[in-house]
Amino acid sequence: MNIKKIAALILTLALVFSLAACGSKTPSTETDIPATGEPENENVENVTLKVAATPVPHAEILAVAKEILAEQGITLEIIEFTDYVQPCMVTENGEVDANYFAHLPYIDGFNAENGTHLVSVAAIHYEPLGLYAGKTASIEELADGAKIAVPNDGSNEARALLLLEANGLITLKEGAGFTATKLDIVENPKNLEIVEMEAAQLPRTLADVDMAVVNGNYALEAGLSIADALATEAVESESAQTYANIVVVKEGNEENAAVKALCEALQSEQVKSFIEEKYEGAVVALF
Repeated sequence: MNIKKIAALILTLALVFSLAACGSKTPSTETDIPATGEPENENVENVTLKVAATPVPHAEILAVAKEILAEQGITLEIIEFTDYVQPCMVTENGEVDANYFAHLPYIDGFNAENGTHLVSVAAIHYEPLGLYAGKTASIEELADGAKIAVPNDGSNEARALLLLEANGLITLKEGAGFTATKLDIVENPKNLEIVEMEAAQLPRTLADVDMAVVNGNYALEAGLSIADALATEAVESESAQTYANIVVVKEGNEENAAVKALCEALQSEQVKSFIEEKYEGAVVALF
């Protein structure tokens, strides 16, 4: 066989193998695309969804949603935290798929301070802040120089100060609004001492201060009834919308099918009924 014939034979064999390889690729490619044309993450069966939450009321509400999701083949794993920092960090680093414990002003502030990329995907409920009696039983009995404890994180401190202002105890600088701090107090007729404190500690300090403004979730955990509060934020107020408790994911995960299913479950009539019966006004559904 001469050199020209050998070269022709090699080219022929190369062409045959090339066509065979292309032909074998087609079935594999087709099986990678769902027959319906839907994205693969639309199939949520046998999916485990991890959500970070504070124990009360968020983990309790999630437990109701868990039953709903189980019917769709989604296993909801609820991971509880007792602070406001770790739920954000584990959502940012991907240890969990979402968190449910905070409102948007807190999340926005956390992003700004920590360079995180957390976004809201659904508003679920609102927890009115309450002013609870400590050493002093009523607002009228507050003495000159009385101590009132408030949350020390920016968004909740502003809410607490606005609640004190609404009840005639202080006056804030005009326009301070939801960014107010105790430095914005321009009138303080009783010379109240505003004690800033980590939110989770507020119920425990009632024996040491005259009054405390307590976040709804921590009030519930401590067995405080909203009915016993000396003053509360109005449910129809701007605060109710601004400080709605939300489901949060890391930016880019907003379209996750299991997260969408979670939001739908949390906004169901079953969850709404649970909230109304369980919390009697201390938690208010916003859907």
